[in-house]
Amino acid sequence: MRLAIRHETHYDYDTPLAYSAQRLHLWPVDFAAQKTVSWSITAPGFDRALSYTDGFGNRVHMVTFDNIEGPVAIVADGVVDVTDAAGLVRGLTMAAPDAVFLRQTRPTTVTASLRALAEKQFTGRSVLAGLHALMAEIHGHVAYELGATHAHTTAAEAFADGRGVCQDHAHIFIAACRSAGIPARYVTGYLVTGMGASSTASHAWAEALVPDLGWVGFDPANAKCPTDNYVRVAAGLDAAGVAPIRGSRRGGNTERMRVEVRVEIAQQ
Repeated sequence: MRLAIRHETHYDYDTPLAYSAQRLHLWPVDFAAQKTVSWSITAPGFDRALSYTDGFGNRVHMVTFDNIEGPVAIVADGVVDVTDAAGLVRGLTMAAPDAVFLRQTRPTTVTASLRALAEKQFTGRSVLAGLHALMAEIHGHVAYELGATHAHTTAAEAFADGRGVCQDHAHIFIAACRSAGIPARYVTGYLVTGMGASSTASHAWAEALVPDLGWVGFDPANAKCPTDNYVRVAAGLDAAGVAPIRGSRRGGNTERMRVEVRVEIAQQ
């Protein structure tokens, strides 16, 4: 399927922005089930951006700009062809060893409840069957509710509260996998939800390493493995590591941010 994406992030400030340095995870990478047809990023200073591939195989851009008095807009726009591979991720180059995705981070810290969740799903099952059971269990236990959590909510907190968004579903899945000794990583990207649909955020899911099969995607928020409705952009240890835009600034008091993401099925 061919998908057209437009991801706009707008910033407004009460005072001029003296200096800003931003790391962008906004460029999809190609692998067996995904090919970029066209892609561009528009942002102040992007013509001077440092571009590199990090240890997780992500395409990263570092932009800096200064002396901005008006609003700032960062826009990613393009077209991607995606094949339904039942969530299987093949042909993606990554320098980091798979074992790095067993590392606990603050959002994915394992607690007794998350350890019990993992033990329940993986006992007596193959790894693949356990992962599917885990995805279904999280989907049923944690209701999708906008505003119920925030950017720094941990997997344990969202699981205990029984409410969250896709970031929380992915963190819970990752924490449970790592407690069971299964490498798992956080993935950010896009999901088409209907013709002309838009949202205020990108989407997030998880990938886990299945013996003799490889990395497979799981989306507990929707209880399904990624299909050709998904565009994969970046992966890391948790949400903070692959935020679409992350950085620092001087000046620009009282920042206000507005995000709009539009994903549509494009004509081929």
